[in-house]
Amino acid sequence: MGDRSPTSDNVYSIFGHAIGKTYKFVTKWNTDKSPTNKSENEAEAKFDAKFEAYKKGSSRRGSRTSSQVSEGSSRRGRTSTDSTEGSTRRGRTSETTMESTADPSLSRNMSRRGPIIFSQTTAARRKPPPVERKLTCTLEELCEGSVKKITINREIVSDDGKIYQEEETLRVKLKPGWKKGTKITFEGKGDRKPGYLPADIVFSIDEKRHPLFRRTGDDLEIGVEIPLVQALTGCSLAVPLLGKEKMNLSFDEIIYPDFEKVIQGQGMPKPKEEGKRGDLRIRFLVEFPTNLSNAQRHEAYTILQDCY
Repeated sequence: MGDRSPTSDNVYSIFGHAIGKTYKFVTKWNTDKSPTNKSENEAEAKFDAKFEAYKKGSSRRGSRTSSQVSEGSSRRGRTSTDSTEGSTRRGRTSETTMESTADPSLSRNMSRRGPIIFSQTTAARRKPPPVERKLTCTLEELCEGSVKKITINREIVSDDGKIYQEEETLRVKLKPGWKKGTKITFEGKGDRKPGYLPADIVFSIDEKRHPLFRRTGDDLEIGVEIPLVQALTGCSLAVPLLGKEKMNLSFDEIIYPDFEKVIQGQGMPKPKEEGKRGDLRIRFLVEFPTNLSNAQRHEAYTILQDCY
């Protein structure tokens, strides 16, 4: 802090004086801050003239600044390659900032809103797109809730350009009732490279196909096959539930193809309604005989001919 290097003095002399003059100019001609003796048209004309002068001289100042900074870097003992690389990086940052501020509409807005400060650090460290991954879960996991451990490998690019892999295990806590398409974001756990903020990792829930149940919203559907004789005369069934339990049910009504029985509260949990669940819908598939004797056909006709 005590001793300034010649390079830092050069940099200050390049930027500090211009910044001070600009601040005083904006403060003086800001009509919102001190409207006395200043018309809006006069202030706008001052800013337009200042902006035109800035555009004409910016390229010369940029070239002079880059050469002075590069010379200062060389005097501190850096190699010519490092000095050039550093200057290129700074040049890109300055160019981005310059393009952002070189807008005629901004010069007019400054007279009304006061000085605008642009951060080179913010412009350089942009957020890259998130890394998206699919997270396949069973219906049981999404019904009861669980914790899944996932090992990820992120790619890290160091400042000197070297690339290496870093491994980390993430814990994803599944909440009961989550649906397909639910997204879980881990901020800053993705790839990393110089000049950018660490990327996020986004897991998207996908449902694994179940051998018995199909999910529709908060409801579960299951198909049950019964023979024709039970469909006509009634039956008792042990219907499986998602948690591997079974529910004993009796049916006295006639069961026809696509007949549906709804068992309330035996579906999936409702995430936004604590303690509530969807329904279990039982769809019956009636098995018809594939072969009947003539006597059986006649007897069936005699019994069923008057049934509607």
